[in-house]
Amino acid sequence: MAKPMTKTQLVAALADEMGSDKKSANDCLDAVIAIITREVSGGGAVTLPGVGKIYCRERPERMVRNPATGAQIHKDADKVVKMTIAKALKDSVNA
Repeated sequence: MAKPMTKTQLVAALADEMGSDKKSANDCLDAVIAIITREVSGGGAVTLPGVGKIYCRERPERMVRNPATGAQIHKDADKVVKMTIAKALKDSVNA
């Protein structure tokens, strides 16, 4: 498995793709991340065409098991961020 792309590498690739400098590409990436974070934390969802949909899902309270001791523990309700991958991306990976 290949190493994941770092933010520095992503900014460099984005700058190259946009034909721009790295500072403006970094600002663009930071703005997109801020928008996604604000929307998802507010309970909304963001669809990135060709990539997928990022959304927040609420999990109910439940009983979980401590793997070290086997004891049952009550876990309060919480939220978790999920991402559904777009079919176009799945197809391009499997092609």
